[in-house]
Parts: sequence; structure tokens; C-alpha cells
Amino acid sequence: MAARTETAEAPKYALEISRLFDAPPGLVFKLWTTPEHLVRWWGPKNFSSTTERLEFREGGRYRHLIHGPDGQTYAMSGIFQEIVEPKRIAFTFSWDEGDFQDRVETLVTVSITAEGDRTRLTFRQEPFADIETRDSHIEGWSECLDKLGVYLASI
Repeated sequence: MAARTETAEAPKYALEISRLFDAPPGLVFKLWTTPEHLVRWWGPKNFSSTTERLEFREGGRYRHLIHGPDGQTYAMSGIFQEIVEPKRIAFTFSWDEGDFQDRVETLVTVSITAEGDRTRLTFRQEPFADIETRDSHIEGWSECLDKLGVYLASI
């Protein structure tokens, strides 16, 4: 009798956040791709940020630091996988330092679509191994996008 081994694929979870901004797609794209703009909104509420490296091209690397109000700094880095100006940016994401449960690499895809005079931004990050890890990113990314909206309104 032949033995048969079946493997079950581990579940994978994705985080998706959608926002509508009162700005043209080209401006939204620009704010994701230039260090002088990124430092104005990248990071959760009450955090500041620093861009250490930004090679904005497919295959290019980035490294951002976010600085918490408690003085703690967190580093993240990755590689740009796809750039379609002004519609899509895909990049890998992983924490470089800190005490995070998910020190694995995920893929972030930012889709930018015109909706009339406004811009729909859809942020997607995946895969997460479990719901808890995925949900631990919701607040931080949501606050980033809140700050992006405030910054867009100010320029």
C-alpha cells in the first residue's frame, strides 16, 4: 500500500485599507516617492520619521526610521518590486529592529486610482501568518494614511 502525504497550506492573511483623498493621483504618488515628503507623514500618530535610504526604482532599496514619542526608534526596510507611475508601488517590508512578532518579510502594494477629481488609495500588505499579527498593523498604517491626508490638505 502506498503511503500518501498531504500537506495543508498555511492560511495567509492580508491587511487592506482604502482611502479617498482630495488630491490628484500624481501628487499622491509623489508623496510616496520622495524623501522630503515622506518624512512629513510616514509613521503612526505622534511619530516622526527619517528616510535613511531611498533608491526609488524597481530593485532599489529603502530604509525608513520612525521615532516614537517615548524616544524609541524603529527601522524598516525593503526592496521596490514594481513601480507604475502614478498608479502602483509594490515593495517588500520588514522590521529591522525592535521586538516585533512578525519579523518576516511582507509585500506592500499601494494602488492609486483617480475617482473624479479625487484619488482612491488602496494599501495592501500580505501575507501575515495569523490574524493577530495582521491586526497589529492596522492602527499604525491607518494613522500613517491619516497623516498623509492631513499633509495633502496642507500643500
